Amino acid sequence: MIQQKIPSIPLASFQDLEKEGRRARYDSLVSRLPLGEDSHSRALHYYSSPGRTELGGNHTDHNNGCVLAASVDLDMLALARPRSDSMVTLLSEGYSPIRVDLRDTAPRIEEKGSPASIIRGLAAWLTHQGLQIGPGFDIAMDSRVPAGSGLSSSAAFELLIASIFDDMGKYDLTPTDWAIAGQWAENEYFGKPCGLMDQIACAEGGIVFIDFADSRRPKIDRLIYDFESNGLILAIVNTGSNHEDLTREYADIPKEMKCVAAILGRTALRGTEKQDLLNRLSDIRIKCGDRALLRAWHFVYENYRPARMVEALKRNDKSAYLSIVNESGRSSWHYLQNIHAGNPREQSLSIALMLSEDLLSPEGAWRVHGGGFAGTIQVYVPQSRFPEFVERMEAVFGKGSVQRINIRPFGICKVLMD
Repeated sequence: MIQQKIPSIPLASFQDLEKEGRRARYDSLVSRLPLGEDSHSRALHYYSSPGRTELGGNHTDHNNGCVLAASVDLDMLALARPRSDSMVTLLSEGYSPIRVDLRDTAPRIEEKGSPASIIRGLAAWLTHQGLQIGPGFDIAMDSRVPAGSGLSSSAAFELLIASIFDDMGKYDLTPTDWAIAGQWAENEYFGKPCGLMDQIACAEGGIVFIDFADSRRPKIDRLIYDFESNGLILAIVNTGSNHEDLTREYADIPKEMKCVAAILGRTALRGTEKQDLLNRLSDIRIKCGDRALLRAWHFVYENYRPARMVEALKRNDKSAYLSIVNESGRSSWHYLQNIHAGNPREQSLSIALMLSEDLLSPEGAWRVHGGGFAGTIQVYVPQSRFPEFVERMEAVFGKGSVQRINIRPFGICKVLMD
């Protein structure tokens, strides 16, 4: 069951350890959002948008595949105040203020790759839906979703701004509507080709199985599972390599997969089976290249894994679930080839996966996290072995490189202060 509107969540509903932390973060934003002459009122509005973790279905969403994903407790917060004009002003510590006039929704080349492009793109999406753009607003924001970490800071930002648009404009659109808007803005205005998994995971919250057979209206099913109560700690290892400048590498994956699909008479790889690839193997190698064939092979098997993972969790078969996670990780490494960008002196994800296998086999699981090529890996660590795992990994990648993450049961929301 998907959410019908963006919820309002009391601050007290956040995890106890995080509640006061969020209060302090909001308090710090108040001083950064001065009451200007264009402010429409003194009323302050509070919002939160989570990062996401991909649990299964690595690079399947952009070819109409299936994924398993979840929102996490690392989030972006925003404090917003309505304005009397059409301007949006974004203030974020360490960055110059960003200003966008909502009356001008034409894409700007100089804004590609910037937060301004997302704000302008979301406004343009509203006009394409035949909706009137409301007044502007001032925003101060704070993020605990590290950029380039594989936790999808871009989607978290898109959905944070979307929740403000929805509240200020009284649109009452669904979180999935806004996820689609965020993807559109990222594709058309920001300039990065991406699927829809990240946005839906951030928007809907909790653990979600998403079937993109109809990419315009994906099927979303919720799942409740507590890894920690079942003896596992879910964490990411930040290898220190940043994937913010790897747009071409990401774009090549759907491009090559769709090249293979075209040879098979399809627009996407969904529905392709192993024998289809074997029947046209020579043609695929000649017209698309060997890597494209290997990436298509990954898709064929990876697309079945999210559903298998769901079934394993439903019957609480932890061993089967971890086995599938490791299958996915090996397929990404061997066939999808999104573990490094080709530099023989910089292969930190490979090192992290190697060490994790040595430390966790046969009781845990390890895989590339999200888009890949740099950033983070994802691990499932038995609770009793977590201190040793942290010590060993931090000796290589630095203090704080291992980040324990929790599944957040809700996605984007307006926060009600108590």
